[in-house]
Formats: sequence, C-alpha cells, structure tokens
Amino acid sequence: MLFFYRILINLILLLSPIIILFRIIKKKEHPTRFLEKLGISSKNRMQGKVIWFHGSSVGEVLSIMPLIERLEKNSKIKQIVITSSTLSSSKVLEKYKLNKTIHQFFPIDANLIIKKFLNYWKPTAVFFVESEIWPNTIQNLHKRNIKIALLNARITNKTFTKWFKFKSFSKDIFNKFDLCLCQNKETKLYLKKLGSKNIKNLGNLKFSESKKIKKINKIKNFKLLNNKNILFGGISTHYDEEIFCGKVHLELKNKYKKFISIIIPRHVNRAESIKNDLENLKLKVHLHSSKINIENDTDIYLVDTYGETKSFLNMCKVVYLGGSIIKRGGQNPLEAARSGCKVIHGSNVDNFKEIYALLNNIGVSSKINGVKDAKIKIIKNLKTNVKQKKNIVKINQLGRKILNSINLEIRNLI
Repeated sequence: MLFFYRILINLILLLSPIIILFRIIKKKEHPTRFLEKLGISSKNRMQGKVIWFHGSSVGEVLSIMPLIERLEKNSKIKQIVITSSTLSSSKVLEKYKLNKTIHQFFPIDANLIIKKFLNYWKPTAVFFVESEIWPNTIQNLHKRNIKIALLNARITNKTFTKWFKFKSFSKDIFNKFDLCLCQNKETKLYLKKLGSKNIKNLGNLKFSESKKIKKINKIKNFKLLNNKNILFGGISTHYDEEIFCGKVHLELKNKYKKFISIIIPRHVNRAESIKNDLENLKLKVHLHSSKINIENDTDIYLVDTYGETKSFLNMCKVVYLGGSIIKRGGQNPLEAARSGCKVIHGSNVDNFKEIYALLNNIGVSSKINGVKDAKIKIIKNLKTNVKQKKNIVKINQLGRKILNSINLEIRNLI
C-alpha cells in the first residue's frame, strides 16, 4: 500500500506547478512562499533544539497556541517550527509575534521533499495535530529516530473506516507514534484498533485559551461600531450559511429596529461573493476593511480580515456557529462561549459533539432547525442574555487543567 501511496504522491508532485499556479490565481496560495511546499525553506534554522508542530489549517494552529506560548518559555528549546497547509493559517499566526516560533508551509509528502525538509530543520520531536497523518513523513522521521506524537488527536468513524480497510499499512504507520494524546474516548478506541501505543485521553486542547489573543484582537473600526446595536453574529460561516444568516437578519428586522448583524466567514477571500449574495436579499452590507463610516441603514457588517474574531464576539449577544447547517461537522464554539455569547447551531456538529454536549448541558448552546427556529431561539436568548461568568470560569478552569497535563507530557517527550 505504501508503494501505491508513493506513486500517487509523486504524481501530485509532478502536477504541483499547475496546482500551485491555479491556487495563486485564486488567492489561496502565497505568491512567493509556495516554494516552502517544495521543501525550500524561507527561514533560517537556529542552533540548538528545534521542535516541529503541524496542523492543517486555522483551527488546528489556533488550538496549539496556548501550548506554544508555554513552550516559548522553555530555555532548552531554541526554535519552534509550525507548519500548516493554508494561507489563512499563516496570516493568523503572523499576528502573534512570537519570539522563537516561525511558520512554514507544510512540504508535499513526497520522499524527496520530506528528506530535504528534515535535512534542513533536523527537529528533535514532531507533533501532528488532530488527524494529520502523512505516511512518508512519518516513515522518514522514524528512520531518523525522531520522536513522533499525535497531539489533540481526533479520529472520526469515517476516518477510522478508511484507515482500517488497510490494516497492515495502518498499523505500520500508527505504531510509529511514540505518544498519542487524544481529545475524546472515541479517538482513543480507534487509535488502539489502528495499532497505536501509549495513548492518553487528556481532553480537548481547544478548551484552553491563548494569553496573547486579547492583545492582538484590536478592531480598527471599533469606534464606528461602538454605538451600534448588535444582536446577532454569524461566525466561521461557509458557502450558503451567509445567506442563511441574512435571512435570519430579515426575520429579526420584523421585531427589532436599527440593529446590525455581524458575519465572519471562515474564508475571507469569499467576501465579495458573500456581499453580492447578501445584497441580492436586499440587505445593505458594510465591509470591515473599507475603513469608511457605517451608514445608518446598514444591515450586515461583513468581516473580511483575519484574526479579529474575539473582539467581535465580545460585541455579540447571540451567535450562529458555522459549518453546522451544512455537512461540515461544525466549527469550534468554545471561543464564542468563553466570550459570554449564547450559541445556536445546526445538527451537523460531529467535529465537536462532546464540546457541544457540554455547552448544551449548561445552557450555553442550542440546536436550531431552520430560519424561523433560529429567530425564536435568538429572541428567547436576547430576553435572558447575561454574560455567563460561572460558565466562562468553568470552561477556563477545564482548559488550564488540560493544557497543564499536555504540556507535562510534551516536556517529558522532548
């Protein structure tokens, strides 16, 4: 199976110039840093111990930031390399201005490219976040006796079924992890069946919060929004969900006057398309990046920049969390809950079902079945809306406990 995988990945490597060019045109790829995906590093390696973290995109990168902040204080570590695959995640990371930590794009998982990457960075330990499993990278790390860990591991039933079809191949990959720190019981069971050893369920790292995030989230247009009545926000929305939020706004307009709804799409490069869709609903849209005064008849404040979600959440009373009325498995609701917002969501939340179970249990979140139901739930929450200090404290305490446990495991590994 590894043989066929390598044929496939080498074919992707041959096609990569065309793929990368297409992504640059679509503004999904950096115009010069794409070379990092071919193993050509753009940063210098520091002398001393280097550790490497890899997360697929924004969510995975943000989840490890509280841990990175702890590890930056470790004098034994001279440099931390974070790789990811998306342009959006690199832009978010830029805002943190960390001292020891640098970002590179994840190299294509071809033997030639991975060997080039490892020869340059020579990491002491490597941490793959959630479900990032790359066979060639793992094989090469194992041959060099470099410690490998799966951090905040999440294996869904769908992912498990795919891997389990190739038992011997899966076992050969998963048993090479020196440590697996999973975020739920389901993942622990699946990892054991796939051949992993030294598995520990310490909880979801996404319960913890970065200390720097409060400092980097400063809204340039805050004064413009400060006097506006903001009742509702759509957060981390995907295609079609902005239209859903627009329809919810129209429903609320029948009851409330002179208010603005905030929409923060998951991928801000879609901003112009979203604006057109909302304007087709006869809604007036203001782009956050425009830096012009908000007109009094504005309906939707569309955030088309990265890394400012926290500040906008502090201004919202009720938010819809994206990826949940469509089949995307949902987005992480913890940042919204920690900001004191009430959360509404669709039925597709498999990516965060344990988190949503907790939030539903303490009355922070509730499921909706459509536009009309969303309107009813929002009105109900607005009547009783109070910043849930006890729940925020509870979430933060759990987050610190999980972070401390994971930090100790990593210190022991490196």
